[in-house]
Amino acid sequence: MKLRIHFLTALFAAFLMACSSGPKTNFSDYVDPFIGTGGHGHTFPGATRPFALVQLSPDTGIRGWDWCSGYHASDNSIMGFSHTHLSGTGGPDLGDIMFMPTVGDVKIVAGSKENPDEGYRSRFSKAKEKASAGYYEVHLDDYGVDVALTSTRRAGYHQYSYPESAQSNIIIDLKHGVSDGPREGFIKKISDTEVVGYRRSKGWAMDHTVFFVAKFSKPFEAIEIFAEDQPVAGVTEKKSKNLKAALRFKTGAGEKITAKVGISGTSIDGARLNLDEEIGGKSFAEVCQESKDEWEVALAKIAVKSGSDKDLRTYYTALYHAMVAPYVFSDVDGKYTGMDRKIHQVKEGEEHYTLFSLWDTFRATHPLFTIIAPEKNDQFTRSLLDKYDQYGMLPIWELHGNETNCMIGYHSVPVIADAILKGQSGVDAERAYKAMKHSAMADISGLNYYKEMGFIPCDKESNSVSKSVEYAFDDWCIAQVAKKLGKTKDYEYFTTRSQSYQKYFDSQMGLFRGREINGRWNRKTNPLESSALGSGDYTEGNAWQWGFFAPHDVEGLIGLHKGDKQFTFMLDSLFEQQTEMTGHSTDVTGLIGQYAQGNEPSHHVAYLYNFAGEAWKTQARVRDIMEEMYTDQPDGLSGNEDCGQMSSWLGFSALGFYPVNPASGEYIIGSPLFDEAVVTMGSGKTFTVKAQNNSKKNVYVQSMTLNGKPYAKTFIKHSDLEAGGELVFVMGPKPNKNLGTAKADRPESKAFGNNAVAKLPAKLYMPFVNEAGRVFKSDKRVSLASTQKSVIRYTTDGTEPTAKSPVYKASLKLRKTTTLKAKAFADGFAPSPTLEEKFVKAKFNVSGKGFPKISLEKPAGKAYNPGTKTLLDGQLGTENLRDGKWSGFQGDDLVATVDLGGVKPLTAVSTRFLENTSSWLFLPTSYEVEYSKDGKNFRKAGKLTHPVPTSHPVIRIKEFSQKLPAGTSARYIKVRARNVGTLPSWHLGGGSKAWMFADEIIVE
Repeated sequence: MKLRIHFLTALFAAFLMACSSGPKTNFSDYVDPFIGTGGHGHTFPGATRPFALVQLSPDTGIRGWDWCSGYHASDNSIMGFSHTHLSGTGGPDLGDIMFMPTVGDVKIVAGSKENPDEGYRSRFSKAKEKASAGYYEVHLDDYGVDVALTSTRRAGYHQYSYPESAQSNIIIDLKHGVSDGPREGFIKKISDTEVVGYRRSKGWAMDHTVFFVAKFSKPFEAIEIFAEDQPVAGVTEKKSKNLKAALRFKTGAGEKITAKVGISGTSIDGARLNLDEEIGGKSFAEVCQESKDEWEVALAKIAVKSGSDKDLRTYYTALYHAMVAPYVFSDVDGKYTGMDRKIHQVKEGEEHYTLFSLWDTFRATHPLFTIIAPEKNDQFTRSLLDKYDQYGMLPIWELHGNETNCMIGYHSVPVIADAILKGQSGVDAERAYKAMKHSAMADISGLNYYKEMGFIPCDKESNSVSKSVEYAFDDWCIAQVAKKLGKTKDYEYFTTRSQSYQKYFDSQMGLFRGREINGRWNRKTNPLESSALGSGDYTEGNAWQWGFFAPHDVEGLIGLHKGDKQFTFMLDSLFEQQTEMTGHSTDVTGLIGQYAQGNEPSHHVAYLYNFAGEAWKTQARVRDIMEEMYTDQPDGLSGNEDCGQMSSWLGFSALGFYPVNPASGEYIIGSPLFDEAVVTMGSGKTFTVKAQNNSKKNVYVQSMTLNGKPYAKTFIKHSDLEAGGELVFVMGPKPNKNLGTAKADRPESKAFGNNAVAKLPAKLYMPFVNEAGRVFKSDKRVSLASTQKSVIRYTTDGTEPTAKSPVYKASLKLRKTTTLKAKAFADGFAPSPTLEEKFVKAKFNVSGKGFPKISLEKPAGKAYNPGTKTLLDGQLGTENLRDGKWSGFQGDDLVATVDLGGVKPLTAVSTRFLENTSSWLFLPTSYEVEYSKDGKNFRKAGKLTHPVPTSHPVIRIKEFSQKLPAGTSARYIKVRARNVGTLPSWHLGGGSKAWMFADEIIVE
């Protein structure tokens, strides 16, 4: 018996060695899942399959930006092994259904990294940790347990090798998740070998449920259930917000216990069906081999036939990471939970997918799928349209059936448009077009300004520059589909909208710059200042990193620079700038000058030299990026992986070309990394790329041939790849500066193409008021101006200005509270938007001298505390929450007492508040005013209430105004504004403290 056990142990050990290491005879052998688990890569090392629902991986930490995947290479202890993970994202979530094998007394909390002994966490050694495509293993030092993991698409397979122990355990932790919050857990014992349940949570995905069925190879002797970390005696099933269980076994030395775990987003029955269909009675070894085989087929779509082991490890791990997401979300019977939270059924032979990090992956990942996984990309496209049917909008950043509204743009559009334009989608083009157009015409995220004015004002909407230039590209994509469908008016409309990026080009700066609603440049612009999502003019970057985003109209962008020479000078300046930034966003990494390979807005930029006739500079820059920013080490990614985009850049670039405009059907030539690579297209034909005389020094293209004929163009079309053939590069150590200089040999990128397009009527910018301050005590002079030559007409009675309203000629003298409205008019232009400003005559001096005095019961939060005087300084805050004029209170009420210095006759008290729920800013739920002559005895003037919104409203400023009883005289005014407290459950940050922004308290 012992001989047989030893024989089987040796046989299995030999299999594991073959599964995880051994001679590299297959492409999958070059995959190293530890690449990206260090630095800021945010990847996980565990077992998964291409586009699978399950990512069975160790969790070493669940808090902090570098633990978005639950794992970081810097750690030396493990909490357990959960079944769902995010791959390289900039935000954390998932980590569902965690198992942890232990020995000895049961501990029911994980414990800390600093002191693993206080919980079930275990130390481990990197020397005893291995991972390969579809497989992971580790030795848990504290328990002497060897863990091996593999998976199918919807099920995880655990194998635990225990030491001899009178009490070995498997902890099931349903509270555990990566930075999310549990809502409810359920667990039930079905038999001595089967446990079922679910975990419902709230995090990045607001309403997320994972059901599971777990079957064990050995009956457990007991199950103990814990609710709120307390044992619940005598039960075999339980629901609780904090729910855990411990299964107890006796084990002999080296005894193996396996756990087969099916998961589902629909039901326990769905999880059982997934488990039975995908694993059933298969052994661990069989499933592991099947996983490796599946990865081999996927990776073989690009067969590299040369290169160092280092380069091959780096490249094939990149392809591996590119195919981790999106995840299949339908069960094997086709059922899935939709964005309407209902159960849907896909058609026979179809699957539904989730996890669309579209701001990242539209650039290169989905274009890569059109080459190496077109049948999957078809299903991704149809999944996006199904989500539109269920949710009413195309997804922005969808996760397990939830719209997270993360990032900017409507980047489902280029993914769908590219599939339609390449003829690969297999969807109803009319249905797709309706969805794309609807998303582009919504009044959200600055689109109301964008549609009306042709740009988004920086003083009205955060990230205005980034949003507008990306909307412009998405609009170009819509225009191309409209053209294909014969929708001429829509084609003209969206093509014209695609030119809106030009309104942000500051010719003096040579970069895109924020504009205020009146057309003036943002005077606070610092080209080196980086801003994050929700703040500043740029999203995760600065003016340099966003200054070259017009992939659909590069020739138009070159025109703004007055030609090739100045354009290439600015590109050179980008790469040669100092690397320092202010207001640094954590996502802006991998810097070469101000070029940031670690974040997506820079990814196309190195290829732009081709459009200006200096292709040799692209070749040098691209090869430098490949060499400097990608390695085969845990910190081998220069930024977070972002569901495949960071790796897809290398996936293309190493072949020698890249999709600058991912929906154009053109790839821009760079510098190939390998001597030979064979790409198998969806048609079954192969396209071979060869690089003669290639080396680390020979980075410059001397000449090319396509299918044996000389090829001088610095781009290649998708149709050339689809047709099959051979592209041969001849490389050398010195640049061929004549290659691609002729206009005919450069890539074409014109928004309008060769067709004349009728432009929409031009509009004037809104007029503006020259003077600061909107609150005054004595009479106030107000002067108007415009950034364009125009006639300004105005009203002071609250009516809308028309072409018959008075013409502004000289400054206006205001003697009372007045609402001033103004519009600019000029021949050949549509009237400007209406300027509306309220000037309030107050009962106190706002010059800062003497009274009034103000005291706060609780101070404003540190991040938004410009001082109490800002509430009385007469300077009104704008829709820009970071303009320095708002006092922010997080979780706290505003209770302010104003001392006017003496008893005065009063009529009303008002206070302005900013609503921007996406940035956690909510209006007060109630507003109360009290008044007093002595500061001790206060009388209530009244109370105003406001409901908590049930979804994100448009960003706005709302004034709460309370009239005082007739004949009121008082010295002291007390304002009470009640904070909503915690964010409502529908909000992404639900349960966290809400902000309330106030400015200005006005006493009349």
